[in-house]
Amino acid sequence: MTATRVLVLNSGSSSVKYQLLDMADSSRLAVGLVERIGEEGSRLVHEPLCGPGAGGGRRERAGAIADHGQALRAVAEELAADGLGLDSPELAAVGHRVVHGGTRFTAPTVIDDEVLAEIRNLIPLAPLHNPANVTGIEVARELRADLPQVAVFDTAFHATMPEHVARYAIDASTAEKYSIRRYGFHGTSHAYVSRATAALLGRPVEDVNVIVLHLGNGASASAVRGGVCVETSMGLTPLEGLVMGTRSGDLDPAVIFHLARVGGLSVDEIDSLLNKKSGLLGLCGDNDMREVTRRAGEGDGSARLALAAYVHRLKKYIGAYTAVLGRVDAVVFTAGVGENAPVVREAAVSGLEALGLALDPEANAARSPEPRLISPDHARVAVAVVPTDEELEIATQAYALVTQ
Repeated sequence: MTATRVLVLNSGSSSVKYQLLDMADSSRLAVGLVERIGEEGSRLVHEPLCGPGAGGGRRERAGAIADHGQALRAVAEELAADGLGLDSPELAAVGHRVVHGGTRFTAPTVIDDEVLAEIRNLIPLAPLHNPANVTGIEVARELRADLPQVAVFDTAFHATMPEHVARYAIDASTAEKYSIRRYGFHGTSHAYVSRATAALLGRPVEDVNVIVLHLGNGASASAVRGGVCVETSMGLTPLEGLVMGTRSGDLDPAVIFHLARVGGLSVDEIDSLLNKKSGLLGLCGDNDMREVTRRAGEGDGSARLALAAYVHRLKKYIGAYTAVLGRVDAVVFTAGVGENAPVVREAAVSGLEALGLALDPEANAARSPEPRLISPDHARVAVAVVPTDEELEIATQAYALVTQ
């Protein structure tokens, strides 16, 4: 029996998202989420898409889930109940999303003790994410010690950025000592969407230049030339770049000094302010774009301001990345906001006709789960909506590595 299944784990600080895929046809066999780990009201939501439980809909398991170890064991039990257990000989690998790979990890990597130790060493660069990623890896290795575990890094796709793009203009020895450079994030999404956009255009990925706008609660832009990332908006951390749900995006660094010297805020307080209390939330009190656009449509002043700031930053990056690429074949929207907020797409493209951008209002307003063009036929630059699929990208990279 050929092993073609990959279990994808995305371990967050208090959650585990998972999908089991069969790479023979890229189909999903089961999906689920464990949330509020270590908190009150923790629960597991599991949906089998094949096996004995298929067709029965979602199942929920309520009750305390103390830690990631208990969470992953509960996931294993749910999968086993559907005949999809981790002991199956059809399971080829476990693919782990790891947020930060630093400069060492620029491709999917089979995890051994040395690799795991290095991922731990990168925790200072991603203190909110890499610890949970490490925990997920440790538990999965305990559950199936014989199974290849593969780390797929958010930063890897952006490792192709030229050095003059990746470097900050600070003292070189200080930057080297503390690993300060631009790494970029959401790499699995940018990789998948840039390839899918080329397929949508019916052209080889090597011939297509794309600006990818990954717009979720976290948001990032990338300039991709021939399938290779040459620039992205996030930097040392996911804080840089676009206005996001709760993150400020681009900011004069002196704001930090001012808050410390004049406001008396501690480093941790400033960190929390910029990452958790800024962006749309800071400007209008809501970080859900659906609520922001609803309020803005009703004339709410702070929501209008927040939406205008969000869109203005998008326009700046579209313009900047047009200059970086020289020739742009498509601007593509993806992730929760990018896929589901026609008003944001319309506002972001409006006024950029000189760059060859235009929208077909009916196509933009139509909802569909499929990749689609929303620009008129005469537009010089295609505008597209391409749903992202980070789990499939992780599974694809993991499976390719273990079956080489």
